[in-house]
This record gives sequence, C-alpha cells and structure tokens, in this order.
Amino acid sequence: MAARASGSPLPLLPVLLALLLAGSLSPAEALRFDLQSGHTKCISDDIKVGAMAVGKYHVVAPEGSPSSQHPDSHRISLRVTSPYGNSLHYAENVQSGNFAFTASEAGDYLACFWAPDHRPSATVGFEFDWRSGVSARDWSTVAKKGQVDMMEVELKKLEDTIKSIHEEMFYLREREEEMQELNRRTNSRMAWLSFLSLAICLSVAGLQLWHLKNFFERKKLL
Repeated sequence: MAARASGSPLPLLPVLLALLLAGSLSPAEALRFDLQSGHTKCISDDIKVGAMAVGKYHVVAPEGSPSSQHPDSHRISLRVTSPYGNSLHYAENVQSGNFAFTASEAGDYLACFWAPDHRPSATVGFEFDWRSGVSARDWSTVAKKGQVDMMEVELKKLEDTIKSIHEEMFYLREREEEMQELNRRTNSRMAWLSFLSLAICLSVAGLQLWHLKNFFERKKLL
C-alpha cells in the first residue's frame, strides 16, 4: 500500500522512516488529562524487550487556586502493569510521582490512573509524560558527563535514533511473522472445522433418510 500526495504514489517505507525519525528527534511534551472523581483512565504504550521507559505525572491545580496548593479531592492513584499483568509501579492518593523500568516483556504496557470517589464530584486535571526507547534517555546528562558540545550530542542522538528505528523494523517484522503464523493456524483449523461440520451434516442427513425409509416400510407405504 502506498501513501499518495498530489496524485503521485510515494513508497511507504521511506515515509515511515521519515516520520519515525522526525517523531524521535522532536521534543516530547507532557499530555494533559481530565479525570472525574471515582473514574479510571488507562493509557497504553507498545514497548519492546530491553527498552527503557520513564514517566512523570503531577496533578494540575484547579483554576483560581495557587499552583502549590491542591484540594484534598485533587489526588490520583496510578498502577503501571506489563503485558502479562505484572505490577511495575503503584502509587495511591498522590499529587505527583515518577517511575522508570526496563521492559522485560514485549507488548502493550498499561498505565491506569483513577481518582478517589468524592462528593460533590470533582474533575482532577493531571499531566503525564511517558517516554520509552531513545526518547527516555537524558541527553543533557550525557552531554555533561561526556563534556561534549551540542553537535556531538545531536549526532549521538541521531545514531541512537537510527538504531532504534532499525530494531523497531526487525521487531515489527517478527510481529508480522507471528501474526501470519497465527493466521495460517487459524485458517487450517477453520478448514478442518468446515470438513467436520460437513461430515456431521451428511451423517445426520443419512440417518434421517434411513429413519424415514424404515418408518415408511413399517407403515407399508413403500
């Protein structure tokens, strides 16, 4: 499949690499969410094995309130779980926090926020910054430790981004092969199920004919 612009087809792979490269080099910003008290909001991120992930979150002060003061109702809880349900981070009734881990399982990692039930109901605003892979690395620390200038930092960042894209392409290829194998197994099972269903239908039809033949013979209609 090809992406199109102004009526001319463009190869998908170069476009995908360009988008990934641009997204990896651009600075990530925290996302703002609104959460009703007593409700839950979950956010997922697909992370491959061995990739680092870091996250920061904090409650935003309501309008008209000082930024350093939050009502008791403006607190959140968070649980981060792996694709197989292992808990990686848990915090309850906090106003801010952070977490970091290295993925040991490939798949969708889930971060679920919830606000305690409160009467009257309140809307809790919070900001969440979740980064993984190359974007999770602290490049300012790298620059300070290595005593290099910004150009070298950008080159190192670009090199790591290219490596990340290369690994991501292999990861996507492995996932594609797994899905193709799953489709083949599913098609094979569906074919056997179709043959089995056909055999059962023919057997039932044969038994019905045999029963009707015996019934008519007993009634001396045949």
